[in-house]
Amino acid sequence: MHESAAATDSRSSAMRAIVAAWLVTALYYFYQYALRSAPAVMMPQLSDAFGLTTMGVASLVGLFYYGYSPFSLVAGAAMDTLGPRRVVPIGAAAVGVGALLFATGNQTLASAGRLLQGAGGVFALVGAAYIATTNFPASRAATLIGATQMFGMAGGSAGQFVVGPIIARGVPWQAFWAVMGGIGLVMSVALYVLLPARDERRTPNAERPPMKAEGQSPKAETSRPGVLHAFATVFRNPQSILCGMIAGLLFIPTTIFDMVWGVRFLQDARGFEYGDAVLRSSLVPLGWIIGCPLLGFISDRIGRRKPVIAGSGLVLLACLGWILYGRIDVLPPYVLGLVAGIASGAAMLPYTVIKEANPPEMSGTSTGVVNFLNFTFSALLGPVFGWILLGVSGGGGTMTLSHYQATFYPLLYGVALAVVLTFLLRETGPAARRAPR
Repeated sequence: MHESAAATDSRSSAMRAIVAAWLVTALYYFYQYALRSAPAVMMPQLSDAFGLTTMGVASLVGLFYYGYSPFSLVAGAAMDTLGPRRVVPIGAAAVGVGALLFATGNQTLASAGRLLQGAGGVFALVGAAYIATTNFPASRAATLIGATQMFGMAGGSAGQFVVGPIIARGVPWQAFWAVMGGIGLVMSVALYVLLPARDERRTPNAERPPMKAEGQSPKAETSRPGVLHAFATVFRNPQSILCGMIAGLLFIPTTIFDMVWGVRFLQDARGFEYGDAVLRSSLVPLGWIIGCPLLGFISDRIGRRKPVIAGSGLVLLACLGWILYGRIDVLPPYVLGLVAGIASGAAMLPYTVIKEANPPEMSGTSTGVVNFLNFTFSALLGPVFGWILLGVSGGGGTMTLSHYQATFYPLLYGVALAVVLTFLLRETGPAARRAPR
């Protein structure tokens, strides 16, 4: 009896430690997302400090993504081979050091620092998703991954709506980056203390028996995969490519249309004042904060992924079509942006599907692959839309509604394609796994 009670206490203690580990990793994701978006509210100060034009500063801060994209793959492979405790704290330390280098005001050091912020920052999402899917029941996977993204989007909002007033009150931008660098180093220590060692990590929950990949030997099911074998397995799985494409197509209306062009679209094409345009545009990331955990919870509750992805895609398609072609003044203010953001939150569900469609010992690699595909998709198409918009408007300073419609109508086809591709996915939710075969 005493041994049973002791075992129960031990399991409860271990679970509390795991919850704490996931929470602090999610907070790390909040932190790095805030640093990712913060330069947008201090462009004049950065331009003066580095002696660069606005476009030059944009190129400098954009170096973040040159570190973020390739290190998605590195982070995923490292998570599977080394475990989160050995790599996630290093990522947080890299972000902290990167922030300190950025605070120097030296262009060369700031460039290196921005690359470090991107390379280290990707370990946050990959680490939090890895902890969630390897230590918690499979029936909660989508909810936890959605909640992780909620932390990130909240950080992105804080990077603008909290940091902006701070800079406006006269706080030097160097002081902000120096303080954030120190926070990153402290967070690195906290992550090392709170993250469990690899041999303490729980095995995948019984709800989700290990999945055998096509052609996988029995020995491979019980041993840790090599890095090349893991990448080959995940990339060769057509379900992985589908997950990356669906996530990317559902992300683009948020990451490109709203976050890059949303405010200017509302000013130029819809005639809103700057303040109102900013508020309306900001409702989209707010919708993400709501939609990511909500849609993950719904998916876990019904035990299926595909209906939630497809249904949300149709809602996003309707909102996007209305924003481009409808009369937005006939709807209550802010509804379209909020609903579009909530629906776009379904882009996180493929992060759950790719894990469930690949062997559980390749969980980290799966997250790295879908993050790499998703981010590369958005990064490559972002400049294309900019070039098209400048082309159809003749490079003029003011653009009309017809210019934006001619540029962004392909987004409607992209979201529709994501819905169609969803039907090609194999259902991986708990309800499908419990169904008799």
